[in-house]
Amino acid sequence: MLSLPVMSKSKTFQVDQKVVYPSQGVGVIKSIVQKKFKDAKIPYYVIYLEVTDMTIMVPVDKAVGLGIRPTVSRDEAMKALELIGEDYEPIPSDWKMRYQMNLELLKKGSIRDIAVIVRSLYHRSKVKELPILERKLYDSALKLLEDEVSISLRKSKDDVQNLIFARLELEE
Repeated sequence: MLSLPVMSKSKTFQVDQKVVYPSQGVGVIKSIVQKKFKDAKIPYYVIYLEVTDMTIMVPVDKAVGLGIRPTVSRDEAMKALELIGEDYEPIPSDWKMRYQMNLELLKKGSIRDIAVIVRSLYHRSKVKELPILERKLYDSALKLLEDEVSISLRKSKDDVQNLIFARLELEE
């Protein structure tokens, strides 16, 4: 018999906490509100995403399942920057297979997964121009990496972008 997890009364995230919503970007929890749904009151996080100037509401009990997580520590951000400068396994030449693999990584949403996407698609783009969908995926992953690392390292997005490209170009 399938048992459903009981929603705990404690909140995973706090108001004013910065979080990462893997396919959406870095945001901040603006509030936690109760909304009536059928006969129950459901708590929701109200998350403001600066990159798209959008506010979204996510049910508290669904947030972790959607991959929403706190921004990483300074050490984790540095490890992600180191990762993008390391050797990597060649990726499939079939762009549809590559796209699916990278889309799965983006959905998982760890900073390490995002760094892997940026590294592999950056180097692939040096061999051959990326198809439009893959280019959009690369741009999204790069933006997400820049935003999260800039928060974790307390550096400007321009400085972080320079760090990322300096690491990517170590290989060449």
